[in-house]
Formats: sequence, structure tokens, C-alpha cells
Amino acid sequence: MVSSDSYIAVYMMSDRFHGTIYIGVTSRFLSRIVQHREGVYPGFTRKYGLKRLVWYEPRESMIGAIQREKSLKRWPREWKINLIERDNPHWDDLYPAIAEWTPGPRLV
Repeated sequence: MVSSDSYIAVYMMSDRFHGTIYIGVTSRFLSRIVQHREGVYPGFTRKYGLKRLVWYEPRESMIGAIQREKSLKRWPREWKINLIERDNPHWDDLYPAIAEWTPGPRLV
């Protein structure tokens, strides 16, 4: 079982298929995705309704995760879409699968 308090990841949120994309990084993966989905904090994801987790990549360290996030943010949009669609061609919401990891916060 993975703890949401110790899972480092780079991730992408969207509002729909080929919609707006947000790239983030966190050391508390599940908790952070729940925050985006609930619109807890004002900002880009709340403003544009980005509640769908469409891609994520686990990392060994925050330094590596931050470097990957910065790199992805420099990529052209087409490359980001290709990365998402490599593993998630329909831009399905991946949150239900990761919510199974821990008994922590989750949305129904």
C-alpha cells in the first residue's frame, strides 16, 4: 500500500479530452489530487475546472520530480498530449484507481 503522505509524483490535470493541461509536482500525491478536485485553493486548476487526473509519473526524489516538472512545462503542447495518450488515450480520469491506494481523503 502506498501512503499519500510519501508518494512523490509529477502529474497532469485536465478538464476534458484534449482540454486545458496543468502540470504539477507533489510529495503528497493523493492528497494533492483531492485538493485539485475539490478546488480547495484558488489558482489555475480551480479557475479552469481542472479536476481530471490524466497522467502521472512517480519519482524517487523531489529534486528529480521538480526537474521533470520544469522540463515538461517547456515541452510543446503536442508533446504533452502524446505523453498523456501513450498510456491514457481517452484521457480517462485516473483518480478512481489511485484512490484505492490509501484510506486517506477521497472523493466519491
